[in-house]
Amino acid sequence: MKEIAPRIAVDELIAAGKPVVLGTRVPVALVVGKLAGGMSPVEVAEEYELQPEDILAALSYAAHVLEEEQVGAVA
Repeated sequence: MKEIAPRIAVDELIAAGKPVVLGTRVPVALVVGKLAGGMSPVEVAEEYELQPEDILAALSYAAHVLEEEQVGAVA
């Protein structure tokens, strides 16, 4: 498992190599999706046995990825 951001890691054998919360098998995308779907950070933390800092790290990582994303117009 390789840490790619604070509290976020990748491992090709876990979640098909997608970013997960460090030390877990919980994908960043799942955390962000649950929050977007209306779960509170406390509910997500309790449901997936995460720390509040893990939730913030997942959001921070997602924001960083979006910041770096380049989107072009389709002609």
